[in-house]
Amino acid sequence: MRAARLLLRLALAVLLPGALPAVAQTQVPAAAGGGIAMHGEPKYPADFDHFAYADPAAPKGGELRQAVIGSFDTLNPFIIGGQTDQVRLIVPPYVFASLMTRGWDEPFTLYPYVADRAEMSENRRQITFHLNPKAVFHDGTPITADDVIFTWQAQGTKGLPNTRAIYGTMEGIDRIDDRTVRFRFKAEAARENPLVVAMQPILSKAWYSGHPFDQPSLDPPLGAGPYRIGAVDPGRSITLARVKDWWAADLPAMRGLYNFDTLRFDFYLDADTALEAFKAGAYNLRRERDAEKWVGGAYDFPAVQDGRVTMLTLPHYRPVGMMGFAMNTRRPMFADPRVRRAMILAFDFEWVNKTLLGGQYKRDDSYFANSALAATDTPKGAELQLLEPFRDQLPPQLFTEPYVLPPSDGSGRNRENLRAAQGLLAEAGWTIRDNVLVDGSGAPFRFEILLQNKGYQRIALAYADQLRRLGIQASVRLVESAQYTNRVETYDFDVILNTWISTLSPGVEQARYWGSGSADVPGTRNYPGVKSPVVDAMIKAVTAASSQEELQAAVHALDRVLLWGNYVVPLYYLDRDYIAYWGNLGRVTTVNPTYGTVLEAWWSNDK
Repeated sequence: MRAARLLLRLALAVLLPGALPAVAQTQVPAAAGGGIAMHGEPKYPADFDHFAYADPAAPKGGELRQAVIGSFDTLNPFIIGGQTDQVRLIVPPYVFASLMTRGWDEPFTLYPYVADRAEMSENRRQITFHLNPKAVFHDGTPITADDVIFTWQAQGTKGLPNTRAIYGTMEGIDRIDDRTVRFRFKAEAARENPLVVAMQPILSKAWYSGHPFDQPSLDPPLGAGPYRIGAVDPGRSITLARVKDWWAADLPAMRGLYNFDTLRFDFYLDADTALEAFKAGAYNLRRERDAEKWVGGAYDFPAVQDGRVTMLTLPHYRPVGMMGFAMNTRRPMFADPRVRRAMILAFDFEWVNKTLLGGQYKRDDSYFANSALAATDTPKGAELQLLEPFRDQLPPQLFTEPYVLPPSDGSGRNRENLRAAQGLLAEAGWTIRDNVLVDGSGAPFRFEILLQNKGYQRIALAYADQLRRLGIQASVRLVESAQYTNRVETYDFDVILNTWISTLSPGVEQARYWGSGSADVPGTRNYPGVKSPVVDAMIKAVTAASSQEELQAAVHALDRVLLWGNYVVPLYYLDRDYIAYWGNLGRVTTVNPTYGTVLEAWWSNDK
């Protein structure tokens, strides 16, 4: 099938100055409209008309208004520092355009956007992008190869840690002509790097010549995406206005998307305040993250009862990643894996789920839960072959026992697990003295759980109470977003509650999450401070996988090593999305994308 769809050709015989040396490399060109899949074949053919979850006939107009928890003090999403977390979720996907764009009903496939064609070598050490001549920034200036090169020079030297890491794997970037650019990668680069490059938001070289790239700013950046930044109320709201004559509106990957004339994001200090604002009609669509509120009566208000507000429960099939209390192993008290295992045993999920969460959640027992990527049973086959060379660096039980999170009876006593936790703490040198757990010098086991989201406070307080039965003194501290961001990015915390998002095609982001090289770099997501040669080797195997079978074996191995490392107290997840909205909104209902509903494909039926 691949041979029938793709042609092979040699690299350019005549190269411009600065281009790749004249060594023949097999290229795999994608025809105009064709996609590039991380593994296997794209779902959609080169001549596809639109994604199945989008309706090209969807009406344009109306406003979609949503709530965001936190605050912001800059519109620059590409830097460390300041209150940027939520801005990174709002500005890049709507205001900027990338070389290619993702389809959300398959694991990891990209389709043409700014680049109308891409050619990638079979060994993935180089990829050439041919830019769409219609692609322009919002000021009407064309997107050129110089803008693409500038993007990576700026991002790779002054941007976020992940883009710097990708930039470090490049041998060079070649400007073939105004609308053609080639990326070359070192032999050790991950196989997904060409796709990661294709997803990077493209910056205007001319605009940033007058706006420092690495400084916080409330100046609306110049992009080429479906929306431009309109009104901004610092710290309170960001409003995006749809670009009416958007150059990409009729691309197959864009038809039927971005239908609202206005997107407004209102910032709230906590989820409870945001929910009350929704009930009052302050915004018109809400994703509910708390299942207990969904089923426990919080949505029993007049507008739901009379039909003005619609409530949807939509299943999804995406990996949910890992949500848990991250223990900072840079702190001496959490350096011992036996202590960390005791911390895990102390969390009574069954009681928390029944008492505080309405019984709606599943235990997050994998870093890739809710997917075939989650490790189960014991290692076998290709996974065992990956782990075998490191047998002497791993717990013996990893090879003979499935990793399990022992359940409780839900009564709130959790006696058996607490007894096992006490034994592990004693082995690690901790003893009870006057009902307080102390080390050999008499110093108490005392730490702080740092939170930003008030909605998780009751979970943290319940956990602190459970730890108290072991003599551990855990306090819970809720801080505002700026302080939280600063402390987390510099790893100035004992324990935080965090979620690591995953996909069906894990890759280089795993190095930022768990790699030794990111443990001491500010701004990565290796919050536990994992420094393990075995983890590093498994991440390398993940990024080197050339087939779905190799990927699954490597991810299983990584998952298993992380679980047995006891770095996180696993919490819980939902395998469905809860969405409530005011008014008459439309969506394609005949398909349910793998990663869940795509709001960019929704529209307003209100006149």
